[in-house]
Amino acid sequence: MSSEVITSHASTSSPGPGANRSIDFTAALLVVLEGDRRSPDPREGGGNLHGSGSVTSMAREMAPFPAPGTELTHILVVRDVERSVAWYRDVLGAELFREYGGTSAVFRFGAAWLLLVTGGGPTEDKPDVTFEPPEATRASHSVTIRVEDCRSAYETLTARGAEFLTPPHDWGHEVRCFFRDPDGHLFEVSEA
Repeated sequence: MSSEVITSHASTSSPGPGANRSIDFTAALLVVLEGDRRSPDPREGGGNLHGSGSVTSMAREMAPFPAPGTELTHILVVRDVERSVAWYRDVLGAELFREYGGTSAVFRFGAAWLLLVTGGGPTEDKPDVTFEPPEATRASHSVTIRVEDCRSAYETLTARGAEFLTPPHDWGHEVRCFFRDPDGHLFEVSEA
């Protein structure tokens, strides 16, 4: 398959091969993933995988992802849901949306969702995954909160009880500081 197929995902008007035609990028990608060397454009005699219809029609049947209205929820594993509900509501200022039997709680924070859950072992849908709160001095990620004024956010959150690792630090291109929730999840306040 030539790279022209993948890069020509919009109509072209330049002279030469591929002029004034459109190639469906998703269909081209499916062809690459499936290992089919034929063109994804049925007009060129390609686009048929395993006798099940054209790749182009298969791609059109697939739902877009992310679809309009898709929202991201960040799961945070906590040791004590009641303590965490109080911290996320009273210190972070998140809006409690719903609690589920003392084992989880959902918060709205700006345009994001936060799901607090208690730890647990593998389940059928995550057979080799154990949910645990983070270790206190290690982090695999942080939740970044973009603000217009980092120092002001620092003062507000400190007054509410947040314990920052350091005061805001000015890196020239960004002012930021970090704090943790009661279970050690790392949050960054960033002004860029």
